[in-house]
Amino acid sequence: MKNALIAVIIIICAACLYGCKSSSKATQNNNIPATGDNSMNALDWDGIYRGVLPCADCPGIETIIYLNRDLTYHIKTRYLSKPDNLQEDSGKFVWNNAGNTITLQGLSGRPSNYFVGENTLTQLDMGGNKITGVLADKYILSKQQYAILEKYWKLVELNGKPVMVNNAMSKEPHIIFKMDSSRVIGNGGCNNFFGTYTLEGANKITIKQVGSTLMACPNNMQTESEFLKALQAADNYYINGDELILNKTRMAQLAKFKTVYMQWD
Repeated sequence: MKNALIAVIIIICAACLYGCKSSSKATQNNNIPATGDNSMNALDWDGIYRGVLPCADCPGIETIIYLNRDLTYHIKTRYLSKPDNLQEDSGKFVWNNAGNTITLQGLSGRPSNYFVGENTLTQLDMGGNKITGVLADKYILSKQQYAILEKYWKLVELNGKPVMVNNAMSKEPHIIFKMDSSRVIGNGGCNNFFGTYTLEGANKITIKQVGSTLMACPNNMQTESEFLKALQAADNYYINGDELILNKTRMAQLAKFKTVYMQWD
């Protein structure tokens, strides 16, 4: 009888000990993102994301976030139309248990949670929830928005036809999207042009207020005119490596460009 009682006590103690270890292990796993396909392990999430987020009393908040594989970040924010207001912060970020949302640690009093998608970061509200309503798609930062900037894009195709540089052109047709002041500059093959652009969401674009110099190039004016019309008609874009394509919804491709490195106006 005594031996049986001792055996029962040993079994109970062992069960308690196992339960404590299991409970401890479960608690630790709450901080480990879920396995399987998720943003953390299925996407190339590291890189540079850019966007202009909504602002209550200014045209927008230009935001650039650098995400590194070592789980560090650097963020730059600038209120448009307000000079000398660049703010920069760095720190660590953590993933949530589902592996689809990151939190930028060390930011206080402003949003720090972002849903991670294919080449996008979507800013969440202060409670970590997705923002809904008519402005929802304006809270998206995109890798493409950064990739389009400060590069010399040579025009290679216009309205489905190849563009060949010839002796009638003073320069090869090209475009450059400047980061500062959202300016666009370039050349249509004869005249220099300039204007402004707006990038929204993952791939929306608006190019407007386009003007140009007034040189006469009789053998090239049609190409230049079609080029400038295509720029102002475009409402979305796509980048694939060194290739940029401007499109208009439900229409054929408007213009295709190739990056030319180390070539500037």
